[in-house]
Amino acid sequence: MAEKFLFLAPVLLLALQVSVDAQRYYHPRSYLGRDLYEHGRSISDNLVTCGPHTCGVGAHCIHGSVRPVCACLAGYSGDPLSQCIKIECLDNSECRSHQTCVNQHCVNPCEGTCGINANCDVRNHIPVCTCPAGYTGNPFSSCRIADPEEACHPSPCGPNTKCHVANNQAICTCLPGYRGSPLSGCRHECESDGECGAQQSCRDFKCVSPCSDCGVNADCETVAAHRAVCKCPRGYHGDPYRICSAECTSDSECPSYKPACVYNACIDPCVNSCGVNADCNLRGLTPVCSCPRNMTGDPFTFCRPFEARDLCEPNPCGANAKCTPGHDRTGAERPVCTCPTGYIGNALVSCERGECELDSQCADHLACVGYQCVDPCLGNTQCGSGAVCMARRHLAVCTCPSGHNGDALVNCYESQSVVASTRYYRYKRNGNYTLPASEAADANGVTEEKQE
Repeated sequence: MAEKFLFLAPVLLLALQVSVDAQRYYHPRSYLGRDLYEHGRSISDNLVTCGPHTCGVGAHCIHGSVRPVCACLAGYSGDPLSQCIKIECLDNSECRSHQTCVNQHCVNPCEGTCGINANCDVRNHIPVCTCPAGYTGNPFSSCRIADPEEACHPSPCGPNTKCHVANNQAICTCLPGYRGSPLSGCRHECESDGECGAQQSCRDFKCVSPCSDCGVNADCETVAAHRAVCKCPRGYHGDPYRICSAECTSDSECPSYKPACVYNACIDPCVNSCGVNADCNLRGLTPVCSCPRNMTGDPFTFCRPFEARDLCEPNPCGANAKCTPGHDRTGAERPVCTCPTGYIGNALVSCERGECELDSQCADHLACVGYQCVDPCLGNTQCGSGAVCMARRHLAVCTCPSGHNGDALVNCYESQSVVASTRYYRYKRNGNYTLPASEAADANGVTEEKQE
């Protein structure tokens, strides 16, 4: 809208000026305050009127106070006396997107806008200048073929550096063997050993391990004062800073007293292989350790003289059996195997825990014998002849059977049937295991067993 007003302002001012000038110079009442027609009209006053050729093309004519007045038609601009041209635009919005409104005309804004070799694109009536791909420079003045390394010419890097371009950016790096800040400058990693760590030395301006000074087959034990300490490994001899040679490479190269080639050195395999007081014998090249015949122990640690306790170490008896040093019939020492308390079995084979140790651990009619619960009557072998055995309270109770008299522990004999019948019924009737005085002597043995 502002552009429209800026464009219309000259047109309006022109029209206003024409009108004002016409009134100023031709209006009869405005020219120096005099009436121009006070002396009458001239010939031209009557002859000059609006005609087809009074005004230019595209202009229109109106009668003024004293003369015709020419002006461009609406939407036209130019010289009303010669030609008025139709206005194409007042602002960019009235032009296509690739055009710009210049002097009321839609024109290509790229003409003469961009530099040499530059591309011009119109974006929303505005010309945009760019250098084409592979070119660089100022698109408003000139574009030139791009140099990939242009960012490094001149180099923005410091001394002893390398400049290369990545993504159109200059990248600085230190040259090999140099270190520091690539922008300010790089220097050697070292100039002397003192600039390296304690375990390194300065070689070719680099901090490296000095162990490379050691000779062939030599070991680098440590580094002291930036220098390698070299040593020939075991089995080798020679100058560790030049070459170390092996004593042997196979067993065949070793003498009989040191028959084994181990780590390129001839050694006796028995040395330090067995324990104190132990014997060492070679089987081929393998050391075999053993204690002497009069000693015992671990041949790999210590051998000592035999003691009585050694008869039972390790235990030669059966499982759970107890071993005790003893003697055989000839008096020679030997281990004696027994089952421990509470166990039964063959001590040479295996001892098993017994069924009991106390009578109370058995049923009332059984007794704990030999760590087993058994019948104390032992098959009626505990009583006398003809007696009956019954187990009670873990004991064998012997009684003479009905119709018999005697000592149940010795012998029960058959009595007369009448007397026996009478005694029997008396025994049952009395109930207190007592008999008449006349019969007490005959039944004494039975009565004692009953009382028990």
